[in-house]
Amino acid sequence: MLNQSQINAEKTNSIVNDNWWKGGVIYQVYPRSYQDSNGDGVGDLTGITQRLPYIASLGVDAVWVSPFFKSPMKDFGYDVSDYCAIDPMFGTMDDFDTMLAEAHNLGLRIMVDLVLSHTSDQHAWFNESRTDHTNPKNDWYVWADAKPDGTPPNNWLSMFGGSSWQWDGRREQYFLHNFLSNQPDLNIHSLDVQDALLDVVRFWLDKGVDGFRLDTINFFIHDKLLRDNPPLPEQERNHSIATKVNPYNWQNHIYSKSQPENIAFLERIRNLTDQYENCACLGEIGDAQRGMQLLGEYTSGDKRIHMCYAFEFLENRPATAQWVKTVFDKIDIEAPDGWVCWAFSNHDVERLTSRWSLNNLSKYTYAMLLHSVRGSVCIYQGEELGLMESEVNFEDLRDPYGIEFWPEYKGRDGCRTPMVWQANAVNAGFSTEKTWLPVCAEQSQQAVDIQESDVDSLLHFFRKAIALRKALPVLQTGTQISTDARGGLLSFIREDDSSCLYCAFNLSDEVLEFSLPLGNWQNINQNMGKLCVNPIESNKLGPWQFCFALKNTNN
Repeated sequence: MLNQSQINAEKTNSIVNDNWWKGGVIYQVYPRSYQDSNGDGVGDLTGITQRLPYIASLGVDAVWVSPFFKSPMKDFGYDVSDYCAIDPMFGTMDDFDTMLAEAHNLGLRIMVDLVLSHTSDQHAWFNESRTDHTNPKNDWYVWADAKPDGTPPNNWLSMFGGSSWQWDGRREQYFLHNFLSNQPDLNIHSLDVQDALLDVVRFWLDKGVDGFRLDTINFFIHDKLLRDNPPLPEQERNHSIATKVNPYNWQNHIYSKSQPENIAFLERIRNLTDQYENCACLGEIGDAQRGMQLLGEYTSGDKRIHMCYAFEFLENRPATAQWVKTVFDKIDIEAPDGWVCWAFSNHDVERLTSRWSLNNLSKYTYAMLLHSVRGSVCIYQGEELGLMESEVNFEDLRDPYGIEFWPEYKGRDGCRTPMVWQANAVNAGFSTEKTWLPVCAEQSQQAVDIQESDVDSLLHFFRKAIALRKALPVLQTGTQISTDARGGLLSFIREDDSSCLYCAFNLSDEVLEFSLPLGNWQNINQNMGKLCVNPIESNKLGPWQFCFALKNTNN
């Protein structure tokens, strides 16, 4: 394979992206829990390769692979000690190359999860930075003197509890860590640090990856003056992703993250990725107060991040009709030119089925809703099976977040337990040996092999929903207008230059009436099952039913 840098050396900023990401569907794989290929109880890259045909069968466009870089695993790969090396737990660089090649053979793109805001404290950069105040990397991390009484420089708090400052005796200074104390924050105000991180991006682009999921992109830049964060009013804490038992949720983090200088660095990332054909970046924005505003700023135009995923539907509140309307009204105001990638689940939140108390009908309805709204889509492994949250005993916990706040908050292990492939196999087909987290017996009854044999299963329905999205370009890139909520009835119109699609969802247990707008509409059923109503023949939706009607706007 030719080196991509050589191919693109004379074509900087001249390649036209085919925009596969705009309206695309991305499947997230958490490597530790997807498939163990070597019998050590931990998933690996070869295991992912073995399961790529299954992922391709879903009809998705890309696979987001959570971190597999060399790491001491204090935060399970989100604490990187070498950005350009594979942790032996997951395999070798040859294993990665094989996975990438097989994905491409199957028509899948690979998006690597890059953690650029911080490293492990075992990274060579940090080891050099902490030696003294004069070494070449002395300012590569966020160092600050103690207050006169020896306490931390300000009141900033860590996402994982306690102060976000850790004392280092070698430098006799504090260093910033927004997450674990083993995860020191890089000083991205430094252009040398930016250049080093861009070299990491370039390394993986040259390997042939198709894009990146960029972890916590609004944490890249901190306030240079280290000003204290103000308190967050108590009434605004209720639905935050951060658990209420964590005082992190008591601050308005206007200085510790989400700084305006961040945009210049994001533009440097986009400028580099645009030098590679059909590459896309998906940013994670973690800001409960200004998330949608930042999404609008970070994805506006064609010089910043391609898309960002929003946390509104990852919160603890269900996506009621009114809440969906509220979110899209907010988008229209704060991110009219932005591009959202919607997720109902990921590796950091309780599984959707449990978090929203879904039943056997509502699982299907929310799956269809996810693939109908404007934006791109992320599916977290097992979401297509409707898996519930696993109950993990304290002695089996691995997540430092859960260990810190148990039992009021049980952490993220419950959504990270191994994927269930075969109901009656050892460890549900994930591994032949003791697994790093226990396999959930209840989840095993929803295993892939059981759902493959049932044409009415949620797994088959996900395939149909994705296929419908691909069959109707208006669902991929069309605008969304006339979003309305009346009780449990949610309706909106997707529109592009050639077609108009009316969508209505009954997000309740009641029978509700809807009104199809005037026009020459046609029913769109596409064999979506009993929950999909023909709106030409009926104006009623039973509990958790939905309907689609299409008309051509060229006439």
